Amino acid sequence: QVQVVQSGGGLVQAGGSLRLSCAASGSFFSISVMGWYRQAPENQRELVATMTSDGVTNYDDSVKGRFTISRDNAKNMGYLQMNSLKPEDTAVYYCHVDVRGMTGPTFRYWGQGTQVTVSS
Repeated sequence: QVQVVQSGGGLVQAGGSLRLSCAASGSFFSISVMGWYRQAPENQRELVATMTSDGVTNYDDSVKGRFTISRDNAKNMGYLQMNSLKPEDTAVYYCHVDVRGMTGPTFRYWGQGTQVTVSS
């Protein structure tokens, strides 16, 4: 069983910053990819950023230069630093971890989601 617990988020004015955290725990050997998605009301869930275990990152164009994804492999933690926030960044943000055992397939687990609201 794998648990993914998110923290951070909240209400901030446009131009401000927030940091989201994601903690994975449970029975797994390693985390291959950690990532963040977001879902605004009446929209589909969309990719924000991902990071592989060896540090390769991928960002949606809308957040490049403003958001930074990072992770602490030793602690099974992931982070999303969000700067220069805009009202259109308002959404529920979800962390995911792709975990695997010593052998076998990879499984994706999601955090509970955290609300980010950016006021204009």
